[in-house]
Amino acid sequence: MIYLDNAATTKVCREASEAACYAMTEVFGNPSSLHRLGIEAEKLVSFSSEIISRALGSQPSEVIFTSGATESSNLAIFGLAENYGRRKKRIVTTSIEHPSVLEPMKKLAERGFELKIVDPDENGEITEEALVSAVDGGTCLISAMLVNNETGYILPIERAFSRIKKLYPDCMTHCDCVQGFMKLPVKAKALSADAISLSGHKIHAPKGIGALWIKKGVRVAPTVFGGGQQGGIRSGTEAVPSIYAFAKAVEALMPTVSERFEHACGIRDYAVKKLSEAGAIINSKSGGSPYILSVSLPCIKSETLLHFLESKDIFVSSGSACSRGKKSGVLRAFGLSDGIIDSTVRISTSPKTSESDIEALAEGFREASKTLVKTSKIRRI
Repeated sequence: MIYLDNAATTKVCREASEAACYAMTEVFGNPSSLHRLGIEAEKLVSFSSEIISRALGSQPSEVIFTSGATESSNLAIFGLAENYGRRKKRIVTTSIEHPSVLEPMKKLAERGFELKIVDPDENGEITEEALVSAVDGGTCLISAMLVNNETGYILPIERAFSRIKKLYPDCMTHCDCVQGFMKLPVKAKALSADAISLSGHKIHAPKGIGALWIKKGVRVAPTVFGGGQQGGIRSGTEAVPSIYAFAKAVEALMPTVSERFEHACGIRDYAVKKLSEAGAIINSKSGGSPYILSVSLPCIKSETLLHFLESKDIFVSSGSACSRGKKSGVLRAFGLSDGIIDSTVRISTSPKTSESDIEALAEGFREASKTLVKTSKIRRI
């Protein structure tokens, strides 16, 4: 099996699975309980906060655990808007965001906020200047991702957010770092972000766990109320097995960020070469995340190609997993034609991806061009 859909989800690593099992079977107390089992469970949560914060170069008290990046982004956007948007009603985002950011921003617009959406320019770029100029003195929040989940495009968040905070210190900055965390060198201070969304299952931890980093002193209004866990920002008994598994996955990855990045660059360059030779069009821009590559095979529907490759035990995606087959608005925002969009697949690699995997994929593309295009022509006739 050749798995090339790691931007959708990843295989849980040994360290994470063992951690989850240990927490479920050995340290199964409620972390709010005062007895020994509860205290031991709380120690696992505290340890996990320390690991995530260390990876971000921050403090453990700034980490809130959630059910995943969707909840993290919703909590950040609604929570920041409630506290900082009482007088300033402008909010800013981009047209290439994940739905977990775009949809909450649209919901705020329905509630009376003025929503500004920044589109890529004629070169398919979202520039630092475009992000900065979209913000004004009446802006309470800007939310923009670090790495686009469909193409790997990297936004100029560090430079843009830094300038925005200097010009408008009261404007809150939120960054979806799901496709960047533990793949690129992501540090909270360098991003000039007030809140950062993270996901576990994109980095070999289980599904259903994520985190929201909130800068010390920043006020995020809670959206869930109950027992007041995690400083009252996210009530509910902490999912200790998933939290601990998330931390152990991060701990395992931390020493090898640079090494894995170099490996991903080599695999990406090899894929560009081999897939281009097999007739594919490369949609991703150079300089993006090497872990994600958007390509099109002309005249073949992406879903048809996906299932053809699946028959050969090669697994890719027809786009964002969250779009569930819908035509990509992100690719249209980047200026791609409907024909190219309809034939686009996303290849997303892991440290386990090898050149032989790419060779098998390229051979699958060549076979698809010979087999599927002929079939398509016969059907049209």
